[in-house]
Amino acid sequence: MAKFKKSFSNRKFSHSPLIRIIRLIRTIYLFSISCFPPLAKCVYTLYDMKIVNNMIVKPKNAPTEDTIEENAPPKLKPYHPMEQVLKNGSALSSALPKIGDIVDGLVLERKGPRIFVDLESFGNGVIYGREFYAAGETARALKAGDTVSVKITSLDNEEGYRELSLREAGEDRKWLELLRLMHEGALLDVPVQEANRGGVILELQGVKGFLPTSQLATAHYPRVEGGEKEKILQELQKLVGTVLKVKIIDVDSKENKLIFSERGQEEEAHRTALAKYKVGDAVEGEITGVVDFGAFMKFDETGLEGLIHISEIGWTLIEDPRSVLKPGDRASAKIIDMQGGKISLSLKALKPDPWAETAEKYKKGDTVDAKITKFNPFGAFAELNEGIQGLVHISEFGTETNMRKTLELGKNYQFKILFTDPKEHKISLGMIRLEKPEEKTSQDETKPAE
Repeated sequence: MAKFKKSFSNRKFSHSPLIRIIRLIRTIYLFSISCFPPLAKCVYTLYDMKIVNNMIVKPKNAPTEDTIEENAPPKLKPYHPMEQVLKNGSALSSALPKIGDIVDGLVLERKGPRIFVDLESFGNGVIYGREFYAAGETARALKAGDTVSVKITSLDNEEGYRELSLREAGEDRKWLELLRLMHEGALLDVPVQEANRGGVILELQGVKGFLPTSQLATAHYPRVEGGEKEKILQELQKLVGTVLKVKIIDVDSKENKLIFSERGQEEEAHRTALAKYKVGDAVEGEITGVVDFGAFMKFDETGLEGLIHISEIGWTLIEDPRSVLKPGDRASAKIIDMQGGKISLSLKALKPDPWAETAEKYKKGDTVDAKITKFNPFGAFAELNEGIQGLVHISEFGTETNMRKTLELGKNYQFKILFTDPKEHKISLGMIRLEKPEEKTSQDETKPAE
C-alpha cells in the first residue's frame, strides 16, 4: 500500500504544473543557446534547479553570474533559423502558397461535387460547392490522374484543405495568354461578331474585344459623305462574319477590356512604302473619297493614301469639294507635308499660281470690275479673274444686312483696290459709291462765288 501511495505521489508530481514549468524553461534554454545567448544566461541557473518538497531549490555548487560570464564561449552574432532563408531572397515566399496563385495539380479522386487535388509541396486542395458547379462540364469531366490548373481561393478550410477554383484559374489563364499575345505583337485571324456605331466586336479565346473604326485598315474604313452615323453603321455591318487580321493593342482584365487594331500589318507596309517619298514629290493616284473638308487620294501600289484639303484643291474659292472631284477620278498631286505617318497632298501646287502676276496687273488705287461669289459675316468675296478673288470688308456696309441689300451674288460691280499682297494671296476692295444728282446740285449751290 505504501508502495502504491509512493507511485501515485510520483505520478501526480510528475504531471504537476511546476514540473511543466521546469520543462518549458529547459526547452527555452536549449533554443536560446543558438539563437539568443543573452537569454541563455538568464535561464541558465533555472536549468539546474531541483525540486524539493514541491519547491524549487538551486544547488549549492550552481554557477554564479560571474562564473557564467568567465566560462562563456566567445560571443557570436545572434542567429535565427529564418536568417538563412531571408538571405536566400524569396525562398520562403516561393515555398508558401498565396490566395490568388494559379498552380497545377493532380486529381486524386472525385466524390460527388467534390474534387480532391494533389498540389505537391502545397498540400492537398479541394474544388467543391459553387466552384464545382461554376466549372460546369469541365469539372464533371475530370477523373483521377488528370492534371488541372487551379486558383487558390482559401489557404485552409475547416477540413484542412486548400480551397480551389477551376473557373477563375481558366479566366486568369485566358487574360495571361492575351497579355502575352499583345507583348509579342502577334497577328491574329479573328472573325467579326457584330458592329456598332463606334466599331466592330470580335471574340478571341472566349473574351469579347472591340476594334474601333479608327483602327480599321484602309480597305475596311467606312467613307461616308457627311459622316452620317447611320450610314457608317450600315457600312460596318457589312464586315460581320469577315475574318480580319488583327493584333491586340490593349488588355486589362480588371476592366474586362480587350482592344484590337487591324492596322498592325498595314502600318509596317505603310512605313516601308513611305520611306520612298519626301515632301515635294509629285504623285499620281485615284480619288477614293470626297468629304466636306477635302478629298482622299490613294497612290503607290501599297495603297498609301493622302488628304487633299479643300484649300489645296484649286486656286479658286471652292465651296464644295464634290463639285470638283468624285471617287474614281485620276489626279496628280504634290506631297506638301508628311508627319506622324499622315500625308498631305495638293492639287493646286502643280498648277500655275495666278497670283504670280497680280503685283503687275493689280495696283493700289486701280478700279476693277469683279463678280460677287460669296457672302460671309466679315465681308463679301469678289472674283477679279480666274483664281483671283478679293475681299470687300463688312465695314464698307456697316452691317451684314446692308451688305446683302447692296450686293447680289453673281452680279458684277466696280471696286477700288485698297491693298494687295500677292505673297499672301490677298486683295482688299472698296466700294465705289456714285453721288446722287440732287446731292451734286446741293453742293454746287453752296459753293461760294468767285
